[in-house]
Amino acid sequence: MNAVVIAVCLMLALSFARINVVIALTISALVAGLVGGLDITETIKAFNDGLGGGAQIALSYALLGAFAAALSHSGLTTLISNSIIKKLGKEPNSTNTQVVRWMILVAILAMAISSQNILPIHIAFIPILIPPLLHVLSSLKIDRRLVACLLTFGLVTTYMILPIGFGGIFLNDILLANLNSNGLEAVQSQIPTAMLLPAFGMVTGLLIAMFISYRKPREYQIIEQEKQVGENTPTINGKSIVISLVAIVATLVVQLKTDSMIFGALTGFIIFRFSGIIKQHVGQDLFNQGVHMMANIGFIMIAAAGFAAVVKSTGEVTTLVASLSDFIGDNKALAAILMLIVGLLITMGIGSSFSTIPIIATIYVPLALSFGFSVPATIALVGTAAALGDAGSPASDSTLGPTAGLNADGQHDHIRDSVIPTFIHYNIPLLVFGWLAAMVL
Repeated sequence: MNAVVIAVCLMLALSFARINVVIALTISALVAGLVGGLDITETIKAFNDGLGGGAQIALSYALLGAFAAALSHSGLTTLISNSIIKKLGKEPNSTNTQVVRWMILVAILAMAISSQNILPIHIAFIPILIPPLLHVLSSLKIDRRLVACLLTFGLVTTYMILPIGFGGIFLNDILLANLNSNGLEAVQSQIPTAMLLPAFGMVTGLLIAMFISYRKPREYQIIEQEKQVGENTPTINGKSIVISLVAIVATLVVQLKTDSMIFGALTGFIIFRFSGIIKQHVGQDLFNQGVHMMANIGFIMIAAAGFAAVVKSTGEVTTLVASLSDFIGDNKALAAILMLIVGLLITMGIGSSFSTIPIIATIYVPLALSFGFSVPATIALVGTAAALGDAGSPASDSTLGPTAGLNADGQHDHIRDSVIPTFIHYNIPLLVFGWLAAMVL
């Protein structure tokens, strides 16, 4: 059997068996090399040589985590949370229930979207914003499965089409780089355009969740959330808010000017550190806390780059492409749907669309070119195949983040209330619209 197939299946099996993804990728890379005809020395060398390919992305995530921790400590996210609670009130009456319901849903969606670009703190805002709102959500009888879908939509769809913040990492640093390194001649301007149609599938899933699946009230036990008070509790004042806004603007400007999220996030953290908002004795702790928050996905990306390098070194990709081409024949429609389904399985196993691209691009780009897919169609295939599964994977931060906030009072199950709803409402439309994009672009 082909070494690529064996390695991917092994990686999936180990991941679904709850083996750490970094370990699963490393073991699978070793197996891929040995089955593919490399000796142990050649396999390890190829793996080590490939690790550098994920270093830039890992460092970007680490510094974004530090910036997110500093931003949370500044009190800006707490101010946003408190403002929402104050405007909504604790006990909505019957005359304004629908207005308040839509206000809170729109506010949560807006925060989820902005957490990927304007406030590039990813899932760090959820434990700050959501738990204080649970009392209001329960009073309004809002189905928390809908809130999970809102949060996941903002976390995933935004990076699929907006090349700023995490979208810049996904679309430019990862997707574009891996497409071109595997033989596709794509340019930066083509990436967001090619991903628009697949992203419309996400919009379709969100609308179904909002107006059909979870529109009815759902009963929850109303539990008051205690406020946490401690040494590192954010202090909200005019200076901290102004500095926060300056840091955010500076982060965006530096990122756009340098095309580097690393230096953008570093600039933001430095502004916080030397403005006096972050005290010296907590500065290092905040940095470590932020890096730790994002470290797991960074290490996964590094290991995935090593895995991809070993797979390329075996030369088995060409064999796999030829085998699949013979099996599928000239049926482009069948080729597209099979590539998307395999991408879904891989991302479900890894739990990160960002980490999936280095693996599938190695296989999919030569395969797509052999079937005559255009450059935009190939972009849509690889980008959609990577995004598939992110919304519905038990190991994805796009589902773990919402659960962390919505289950603060113990009334939101991770699998039944986050994983399954997001899988149904986003992965199925993504399959349909991703396939459509591959056929029409």
